[in-house]
Amino acid sequence: MKISILCVGKVKEKFYREAIGEYLKRLSRYCRVEILETADEMTPEGAGAALEEQIRKREGERLLSRIRDEAFVVTLEIKGKKMDSPEFSRVLEQAAVRGKSHIQFVIGGSLGLHESVSARADLKLSFSDMTFPHQLMRVILCEQIYRGYRIMNGEPYHK
Repeated sequence: MKISILCVGKVKEKFYREAIGEYLKRLSRYCRVEILETADEMTPEGAGAALEEQIRKREGERLLSRIRDEAFVVTLEIKGKKMDSPEFSRVLEQAAVRGKSHIQFVIGGSLGLHESVSARADLKLSFSDMTFPHQLMRVILCEQIYRGYRIMNGEPYHK
């Protein structure tokens, strides 16, 4: 299984990079994982709704250019489906059963995802009703993918 995590922007904080690196190392025994970053747009202070929509659209176009036709696409969205870790593990497993050897997770920028990216999703996933910094969301996503593989393989994990 190949997993791609498509993200807007770079992770600047060392502690986030280290946490992501640790989970990528742990995941290497289960699957191939890559992180693909696209450029983020500068959002001026006090930007209006129209400008924010333009920014989401430009970031969305960059994300869509990296999404593969054959991939199972999961967008991370506040209004997405909520599930527990065992159910998430089944999503990973079922993608392979359905012949999808590539899962692409998509994390938007600070303004969220453009509707065109959301429309491409095979699954819209929410980790919480709360808003998280997109850099932290990478850490959380990597941890949950790792946990999902542990569950899938009948290995112990912390509840």
